[in-house]
Amino acid sequence: MRAITVRTLETKTHPETKMLFWFLFAGSRGGDNRIRIISLLRNTPLNANQISIDLGLDYKVIQHHLKVLEKNNLISKFGEKYGSIYYVSELFQQGEEVFNEIQAKIRN
Repeated sequence: MRAITVRTLETKTHPETKMLFWFLFAGSRGGDNRIRIISLLRNTPLNANQISIDLGLDYKVIQHHLKVLEKNNLISKFGEKYGSIYYVSELFQQGEEVFNEIQAKIRN
């Protein structure tokens, strides 16, 4: 079985997707909060209020980051207004290894 390396990750993920992930999670203000939100949504779909409570962040902050992530197609939502449930999108799932790479580099 072939081991996955950074080089093989780069060939598997579209370069623009990789740049988008790096910008949203490491290259702009709020990246840490977006990482926390995505990490939470990877496990279970939640609404904005649940995310706010779980992360201990203001509801308006969560709303802002959810809009940014949704605009960039990394999360999707089901429902309308207050009860909308957010979950990671197919685009995120395809680039999940890049997200893991970013998380690992940020931790170090």
